[in-house]
Amino acid sequence: MSTTDFLLQKHVLAAAAWVLVVAIAGGLATEVGAWYKALVQPPWKPPDWAFGVVWTCIFIASAFAWLEFWSRGPSTNQKSIVIVLFLLNGAFNILWSVLYFKLHRPDWSMIEAFFLWGSVAAIIVAMIPVSSVAAWLMVPYLVWVSIAMALNWETIRLNGPFA
Repeated sequence: MSTTDFLLQKHVLAAAAWVLVVAIAGGLATEVGAWYKALVQPPWKPPDWAFGVVWTCIFIASAFAWLEFWSRGPSTNQKSIVIVLFLLNGAFNILWSVLYFKLHRPDWSMIEAFFLWGSVAAIIVAMIPVSSVAAWLMVPYLVWVSIAMALNWETIRLNGPFA
């Protein structure tokens, strides 16, 4: 096996691990129980089943973005930045679910959502010099977080205050 093949396999495993950890941890933190079902939702909220479908597509696109970025031979500094940004993004993604679904604090999750949005935007900006394709693969994630923020805000407006 060549060094290039080994590095590619390493990045496939890293991208897969990031997706699995974030998706599983976020999923475990998402409890759609009585508290959630009692919330007044805006009429434009997507059906609950759509969230899993959308997140699956976003995580697949993010993994491909990761691999596309690495396939373009970024510098060590660029690699380090993107790795840190993906790790931060994963932490913010999971934290949002914990704040909203476990702690029942949409108000806190709204504040945290700005960090989540910023982490996705930062990944896009960091990827652009290396691969515009990788950056574009992350855009649906940014759009979805923007929609989620609007939904989060409407939840606060329709149901707050939270304590």
